[in-house]
Amino acid sequence: MKNTLLFLVLAFLFNVAYCQIDFSQPNHIKTIQLKPIATNSFAPIIKLGDKIQLSFDDLNADEHTYTYKIAHCDIDWSVSNLSESEFINGYAEDRIRDYENSFNTLQPFTNYTLTIPNENTALKISGNYIISILNEDQQVVFKRSFVVYEPKVTVGVAIYRSRDISNINTQQAVEFTINNPNFRINNPNEEIYPIILQNNNWQTAISGLKPQFFRGTQLLYKYNKETSFFGGNEFLFFDSKSIRNSSLNIAKVELGTNLYHTYLFTNEERIDKPYTLHPDANGNFVVRNLTSDNPNTDADYSWVHFSLSTLENLTGKDVYVSGNYNSWQLNELNKLNYNPSTGLYEGAILLKQGFYNYQYVTKNSNGQISNHDIDGSFYETENDYTVLIYYKGFGNRYTQVIGVGYGNSEKINN
Repeated sequence: MKNTLLFLVLAFLFNVAYCQIDFSQPNHIKTIQLKPIATNSFAPIIKLGDKIQLSFDDLNADEHTYTYKIAHCDIDWSVSNLSESEFINGYAEDRIRDYENSFNTLQPFTNYTLTIPNENTALKISGNYIISILNEDQQVVFKRSFVVYEPKVTVGVAIYRSRDISNINTQQAVEFTINNPNFRINNPNEEIYPIILQNNNWQTAISGLKPQFFRGTQLLYKYNKETSFFGGNEFLFFDSKSIRNSSLNIAKVELGTNLYHTYLFTNEERIDKPYTLHPDANGNFVVRNLTSDNPNTDADYSWVHFSLSTLENLTGKDVYVSGNYNSWQLNELNKLNYNPSTGLYEGAILLKQGFYNYQYVTKNSNGQISNHDIDGSFYETENDYTVLIYYKGFGNRYTQVIGVGYGNSEKINN
């Protein structure tokens, strides 16, 4: 039975990974943000009818004409078979009309903003969506994904320490309950597909879970090992809202040929150090400028220099600066390279002024990502967890998202 369940889980994970979209972007496109219009809300997950906003900068600063195109997707992010009229009121493709050039910045750019729904586009159904930005030649410049849900069920989420004695001090397990008193589910094993996210990072999502128990109109998922995440460590941070001055975690600032260079203090590995609580934003970032009320156009760019000192054996692994600033993607732009002359992993990333959370992660040759090789993992670490409930009834032509639940490990259960 265990082997069968493991096979199903691995098969499901493989399918999801196989169809995940490419988040890459050209070098002239920066600071892509896709999030709800709500304070302190960073995950691109909205209730049907609510607004979500996309913004990005084009460093070419030529007021280029961009259009957006929205596609409805299945649970594995492959485009669904629905026609546009079945999931869109209005147009699935239209021009982005809201853009403005930067003001008083060394790095010129054009900032583009799009809000969905708008007077030309409104979503009709729940599910996974991909928004593509196209240039004048109808070529895709970049893509981003978001989730729209309908609150047809409620989801209770609780976070526990791992019951596996070997990981009891390093992992956090997610247990959840689906309450469906007013929504009929005929075959939960075949119709319900939960997905669990840690800090809204799809690269480490857990899926393929079946309900373990049934209690009236409740589906109970009391897994532990199968729903465990490494807690990791609290995120590191810096704040470049004052681009000319050093501040907490910024060692020095220099004006280069064209742009400022922001040098962070060298980070040391934390894997062998005791856990220390300090508030963070769980990998998110906020664009801001100390001297302006409109950071979208008035916040400048600088080269942020990262350096890492570690004694761990990282042979065969690549080291990256990870965070929501680039949708958690690991690529050459945020990869650190080992400098034998300094004995440090070093790299520079072009970032807009603001407050940034980040962490150091590794990826081996098999593509396995670890958030604990360098900074360790502690069950006490404060993390956000999101449980998305997907539903596809027998004969249905698309997968709905019928509920979402949230949990936080700040108050972890033993």
